[in-house]
Amino acid sequence: MTPASERRTLGRHERLLKTSQFRAVYGGRARAADGRLAVYVRPNGLDLARLGLSVGRRCGGAVERNRIKRLLREAFRLGRSKWPRGYDVVVVALESRYSFEEVVRRLGGLVPAAIRRCPSATAAGPAPERTA
Repeated sequence: MTPASERRTLGRHERLLKTSQFRAVYGGRARAADGRLAVYVRPNGLDLARLGLSVGRRCGGAVERNRIKRLLREAFRLGRSKWPRGYDVVVVALESRYSFEEVVRRLGGLVPAAIRRCPSATAAGPAPERTA
């Protein structure tokens, strides 16, 4: 089995999958946006950052939306070592036609900005349940 530090994917435990998890992050109200992407964060009480993606139909057809999600996942995977652990991050794509370099640059600025706006982990209440 490959160690987590060498894996090139996000495991199920590193992603937000349930509607209740997304609502909890949106309810935290810590947000940063730049007109093309919006990032919401909330402390999760875990020793890892988890990612949720929201790419609506206004971003294009299924092929384009899936391409955007792949770009966002990879940019998050590469950048997460630079950001604090213990946060759930939801990235909302507001437009289509992103380049990988643009996504990396935008997430690199938006995730830390949203974390700075986030209340402390103790004020956020108990951590959501961990999904298996």
